[in-house]
Amino acid sequence: MKIIKIPKWFQFLFPSLQWSFKNQEKVIYLTFDDGPTKGLTNWIVDELNKFNAKATFFCIGKNIEQFPETFQYISKNGHQIGNHSYSHLSGWNTPTEKYINDIEHCQNLTDTKLFRPPYGRISPSQISKLKKKYKIIMWDINSWDFDQKISPINTFNKLAKKIDKGSIVLLHDNLKSEENLKILLPKILSHFSQKGYSFKVIN
Repeated sequence: MKIIKIPKWFQFLFPSLQWSFKNQEKVIYLTFDDGPTKGLTNWIVDELNKFNAKATFFCIGKNIEQFPETFQYISKNGHQIGNHSYSHLSGWNTPTEKYINDIEHCQNLTDTKLFRPPYGRISPSQISKLKKKYKIIMWDINSWDFDQKISPINTFNKLAKKIDKGSIVLLHDNLKSEENLKILLPKILSHFSQKGYSFKVIN
């Protein structure tokens, strides 16, 4: 069974990581990993604009270099940029020095205080070094939009029950997720807007 909401006990094991926000207001933080992606990123931004929604895009350095105009489209529309490393390395399988150098390579392109580890995989030693410079942003809600075997309608129904005030929602800006995302995102935006929620960037 795929875990949609990260258990509180697991979040407590890593207090240096930002899993969600303790908001009293109806605010949701949508985040998109792995972009920019030609065609899809612009669609995401345009869809967000329909609901006056803002989001945070954790971008990969290689993709920024490949699609610079798409990358600029994110910021031009008032969304936040986060560092998602240059080449999407797993922290569990990469020596800390190499891992941090890869992140710094992306930082030269993003100039942001936000970092999200690829795959959510990061070691305690990497956390210790990176938290001095970055806010390390995780998530408490995983959409699993990249899994092409899932039913996006069933997934939305689960998300609608799990997303709460201050939730950080993990979505993906990549071709693997495109088909599911184009069903999920409009439904999330419409459903929670009707319930009085707003969508803001992470600072």
